[in-house]
Amino acid sequence: VSPIMIQWSSKTEFLLTVCGNVVGLGNVWRFPYLCYKNGGGAFLVPYLLYVVLCGLPLFLLETSIGQYTQQGIVTSWRSLCPLAEGVGRAELLILIYDSIIYLVILAWTLFYLVFSFSSQLPWASCDNSWNTDQCVDFTSPNQTANWTTIINTTSAAVEFWELRVLAISGGIDEVGSVRWELMLCLLACWAVCYFCIWKGIRYSGKVVYFTATFPYLMLLVLLVRGLTLPGAWEGVQYYLYPDPIRLADPQVWMEAGTQVFFSYCVGRGSQTVLGSFNKYNNNCYKDSFWLCLLNGCTSFVAGFAVFSVLGFMAHNQGVSVAMVAESGPGLAFIAFPQAAAMMPLPQLWTVCFFVINISDLGGIKYLFPSLKCKSIYNIFDMRFSGFFCCCYSVFHLGKRTKSAGDQILFSLTVCVWSLQGGIFVFQLIDYYGCSGACVLFVAVFESLAVGWIFGADQMENAIKDMTSQKPCILFRLCWRYLTPLVSLGSFILHMVDYKPLKFNHWYVYPDWAYELGWTMALSSILLVPLWGIGRICLGTGSLKQRLAVLCHPDDKLPLTQKGKGESKDGHELESIMI
Repeated sequence: VSPIMIQWSSKTEFLLTVCGNVVGLGNVWRFPYLCYKNGGGAFLVPYLLYVVLCGLPLFLLETSIGQYTQQGIVTSWRSLCPLAEGVGRAELLILIYDSIIYLVILAWTLFYLVFSFSSQLPWASCDNSWNTDQCVDFTSPNQTANWTTIINTTSAAVEFWELRVLAISGGIDEVGSVRWELMLCLLACWAVCYFCIWKGIRYSGKVVYFTATFPYLMLLVLLVRGLTLPGAWEGVQYYLYPDPIRLADPQVWMEAGTQVFFSYCVGRGSQTVLGSFNKYNNNCYKDSFWLCLLNGCTSFVAGFAVFSVLGFMAHNQGVSVAMVAESGPGLAFIAFPQAAAMMPLPQLWTVCFFVINISDLGGIKYLFPSLKCKSIYNIFDMRFSGFFCCCYSVFHLGKRTKSAGDQILFSLTVCVWSLQGGIFVFQLIDYYGCSGACVLFVAVFESLAVGWIFGADQMENAIKDMTSQKPCILFRLCWRYLTPLVSLGSFILHMVDYKPLKFNHWYVYPDWAYELGWTMALSSILLVPLWGIGRICLGTGSLKQRLAVLCHPDDKLPLTQKGKGESKDGHELESIMI
């Protein structure tokens, strides 16, 4: 089936790479804060329900599709269910958006990591050239004692982030000048990714032995250190204190679902690609279960490490944990560096923290989809560009390109994120292009296509043929009913409860920016139905004949070749459609 038969050198390489894929910034950045914000221990109820009904079924589904077809995102769906090829193309587009913003985060992390080796941490004092008169050093005992009485001030950590790192402009329509230091960091991240994977999985598989295990060591170090700090247990109490009343709030359930889709990396196709390099008889069923369990446990344990440090920070400042708790960039680039500056040996702890985040580079989390082309080297020879790699890997199937257009496109990408207004573009793509509505919409049709067109029973047979183990009946129920219903309900709730994006809770984007954001979201959402409609319109024969062809899997797939490809579910839907 596959144009080439490139596979992992060992099962360990696959497991470590997927660990680097699903266990990353989402576990450290988002889960602890969302747990605290949405009812503490009570938040685990909707979170675990989403894991069982959506996270694990979709994770197994995407990994199995890749291993079964031995192909990448688009071509696997083309072989499995031609009518649903738009699902693969939508996942690829979401993956491209993800690739763009992911390297930007790593560039910021690299910037901080370099400054972490300074004798005096620049975010720990107000004596720097970029600091304003409103700057206050909260690491100083004289200031922390009167923290609550200080108004109209900003911390040294905030000013370092906003004025030194980003040099934020007045808005998205004020692009400002190029930040050369950030541009060099971004180029360095692209270069490291390139050299990690330019020879394909036989070389990149070796990189993950370090990049997938070292963050766990650093997380353990931070956990032990955090729990021994004064005020740590107060932070842990805030993290886990249950508030069952919050379960009545639909926003809590929506954020639990969003976190599961985000941290399990489903609806993006990356698991399909990684699974496609497995041997056909690899036990992906057992692998999926243990990897999902590892993901959830890492998120939970990371909360202790994060909130023990925030508890220490609140203890030193004499305020509640609620006043210092942050999520996303606020946690990674403001709260934690500021807390580390209050500890003995602050350089050591900041280095540990940022090494955890930057180690995701080697995990090749979003840049990995070489997508089964004739030459992986040819793919990544296209000026390191992750999204350009994705596009060419699908549409040009590995044709070598060295046009000036490649260089211009890559250069434009680097420069946009190095501008002073780049943070506004970053949040726009993150909010609209690769999370929320588009991922939920893809998940609905992904499960419907397998559950009803290809057939849930045939998917079970495929997994049994590969693993000699038939999946639990719960997976069939999820693929046919529960996962699409839950995902659709979450999608509707997301649209009904939609709130326009604001930067730092105060900056309102201009109308054209919101239109651009929804254009990015709709670019993947509309791909799913429009591609199917286009395939039907361009087919030959009667409508019945066209649907019969588009609902039938590729004859070259293993079970089809063995004569086991009869799918009761698929024929039921085909009859209904006709």
